[in-house]
Amino acid sequence: MLIPEDLLLLLLDDESGRLRHGTYLDTAVGGALLAELALAQHVEVVKGSGVWARAKVVPTGSGEPEDDVLAEALATVRHKERSAQDLVGRLGRGRRAQLLDRLEQRGILRREDDRVLGLFPRKRWPAVDSSHEDDVRRQLGDAVVRGATPTERTAALVALLSAMGVAHQVIDREGLSGGEVRKRAKAIAEGDWAAKAVKDAIAAVQAAIAATMVASTSVAASGGS
Repeated sequence: MLIPEDLLLLLLDDESGRLRHGTYLDTAVGGALLAELALAQHVEVVKGSGVWARAKVVPTGSGEPEDDVLAEALATVRHKERSAQDLVGRLGRGRRAQLLDRLEQRGILRREDDRVLGLFPRKRWPAVDSSHEDDVRRQLGDAVVRGATPTERTAALVALLSAMGVAHQVIDREGLSGGEVRKRAKAIAEGDWAAKAVKDAIAAVQAAIAATMVASTSVAASGGS
């Protein structure tokens, strides 16, 4: 299972099969793929000019990933040198459906096709087997709520949820306030939990989501003037 697949499972409503909290989902999926490549030491993020928007992602030449999705993502990195922020968006573009299809093929989700108001086609992905998602949620709770030391993969997932601003909505709070869960998730995201390459990849997605938020706010402001 890839980090972006875990992210999608966490953001899907198990019964309705609809994605929640999807405002920056494609960007977060791209960041999750970048984190996977960094975890496997296929890429590194080279910081430039003091701002993450200008950081570059470069392949390390460490071979080919066995996973087809990661191989495609690495091919995108190799195709042209891009800023980390731009690359995160490209890696996530159109990837959601491919990952959901994989989860269906593994028997974790079930695809349902219907139409909204009888006109507009819609796909939904209700849960079939929630055992893996339950395990991921337990690991998130261990790290954020119960204070256990997270693995790199769990910490990367926490950092992505924190960047999206949904950690308190996804992780079982067990009596903690939403603000406390957000604070703890942010502390993990900013902590010394991973190799530099992985943390730099997460920083890239944080910058990309922040830039998307600014752009969305600007568009909304201009539209209302």
